[in-house]
Amino acid sequence: MSDNEENTDISFSGGTIGYEAHGNLYLNITNKCSANCYFCVRESSDGVYGYNLRLSKEPSYDEIIKELEQSDLKKYNEIVFTGLGEPTCRLETVLDVTRWLHERGVRVRLDTNGHAKLMYPETDVVTELKNAGLDSVSVSLNAESEEKYEKICKPSLKNAYDSLIDFTKEAIEAGIATRMTVVGMPEIDIGKCEKIARDLGAGFRVR
Repeated sequence: MSDNEENTDISFSGGTIGYEAHGNLYLNITNKCSANCYFCVRESSDGVYGYNLRLSKEPSYDEIIKELEQSDLKKYNEIVFTGLGEPTCRLETVLDVTRWLHERGVRVRLDTNGHAKLMYPETDVVTELKNAGLDSVSVSLNAESEEKYEKICKPSLKNAYDSLIDFTKEAIEAGIATRMTVVGMPEIDIGKCEKIARDLGAGFRVR
């Protein structure tokens, strides 16, 4: 989005579903999360880039699609599932909306904490995402060890760190463009985190 563009959001009665930034459209479909990272923006703000992302209720699939239909989707580099919560807390909605977007030739990315395999142990999550048409995934690594991850991210699920590593491996094997990210903080060893990502075959970004 250029400096002279006004903020544009996609809203429904429960709050902001989508918001523009960096040439992308970001979808905010839940405020739920399976972690409680102390650096998370929701701990100190109601949103990002001037958008209020607090939801009074979660948008249904139909409400999301209704709003997407009113947007010129081709003008975006990609549509990204992100927001104040973990998108895969609503995995079926992510899959359904991804299919809808894929059918229209729109690139789709998922920003995730990588906990979905734990949340849906009976589901082959990565295969489902691939089959739905997901183009890329960005996994929040956030620490170079399980011990540090537990302190920083406070996941509600056991073995979350190992699971996000497995999720990343599976995404790469499935042919989904995959990167891992960390927040640039003094207590995180960025070099070690990058090595973990590169050794897995993923891209890496400090956010």
